[in-house]
Amino acid sequence: MDAADIEDFFAPFARVRVKRMFSGHGVYVDDACIALCGILGAIWIKTDDEAERAALKAAGSEPFNYVAPDGRTRVMNAFWKLPDAALDDEDALKRWCRPALEAARRTAFEKARAKARKVAKGTKRPSPAKKLAKTGARRAK
Repeated sequence: MDAADIEDFFAPFARVRVKRMFSGHGVYVDDACIALCGILGAIWIKTDDEAERAALKAAGSEPFNYVAPDGRTRVMNAFWKLPDAALDDEDALKRWCRPALEAARRTAFEKARAKARKVAKGTKRPSPAKKLAKTGARRAK
């Protein structure tokens, strides 16, 4: 699937933006990544909820996994394969994409919040002069 095909596929759910990512594409609604396409020949939707993962498993889905260079299989529970029924049924596509968008927005919110905390911590650092005074070090003349 190329970017135009992916946009068409997700059109019944929402207008999406497609970006090259790894060996496929990332699918975004606003700034939230709801899916990965073309990676390992499938569409992987975002999830962060155990109940939703259980529903995906019941629908025949599995988590994104790959074999790392060290030979171990890595499992990423953040993305699960879109159930086959959603490939041909717009209602099924919407059913699975709604919680994917909610999960992606929660993830984006948490990342932004963590970044804001990091920036806020950075502004409270003592100046170098205060740091030297605290440690008892003297400034070189």
